[in-house]
Amino acid sequence: MTTMFNFLTNGTNWLVASFEGYGLPLLQATSITLSLALVSLVVGLFLAFVFTSLESVSFKPIAWLMSLFTLTIRALPELLIVVAIYNGLPLLLILLNDGFTLPLGFTSLTIQVDIADFNINPFLCGVMALSLLYAVYASQTLRGAFKAISHGQWEAAQVLGLSRWRTFTRIIIPQMWRYALPGLSNQWLILLKDTALVSAIAINDLMMQTKGIIARTKQPFLWYVIAMLIYLLISIISQKIIQRIEKRSLYFEQTAKKQL
Repeated sequence: MTTMFNFLTNGTNWLVASFEGYGLPLLQATSITLSLALVSLVVGLFLAFVFTSLESVSFKPIAWLMSLFTLTIRALPELLIVVAIYNGLPLLLILLNDGFTLPLGFTSLTIQVDIADFNINPFLCGVMALSLLYAVYASQTLRGAFKAISHGQWEAAQVLGLSRWRTFTRIIIPQMWRYALPGLSNQWLILLKDTALVSAIAINDLMMQTKGIIARTKQPFLWYVIAMLIYLLISIISQKIIQRIEKRSLYFEQTAKKQL
């Protein structure tokens, strides 16, 4: 018993000593990771609705181009998307600053924007990349949820005199949310893991901070396990929140079943 107690005491002391000086940087890096994931989630959901709407328009060329775009993004490696945006955005700014001309049949359109600062914020690039990745996958989930709602819902709303916009926002979207929530929740967990990709573009997220600590302490196993536990803790908390949201979204169905 004494031997076990001494082992646990020595192990705890060693772990606390290892954390000395690195606890605050890890906490700050974790907050950056969470901020990156949450901002990307909000922007990605908005883009997902836009992509879904464009894929569902009756004008086929637009729908086909949108489908081709989402297929292309889903086919490419995610790290390639992150690096391409980080390295391609400065080139785009240079092109806009120099100006270019678009031929439009009998006329032409010259586009030129004066840009004073060509420095790119890595956090912004990370948000752009992760939002795009989340949006293309979430748009497929939303499109499936949209198709799951019968066309009779639109017809009933039309009979009641509701506009298409009010029908979409007041009737269709609340029902889409219930169908899409499981898929969107799973994609949120994937997005959370994908934040590790931004360490490739000099964002001091949890993974990059962990690599820096490992370079100084020469203890890769310990610090990768700690990073793993932090990601696991965030995922468990996220899952609990998601379960509460799902339960609340199905509240009226559960109430109706109890009444029956």
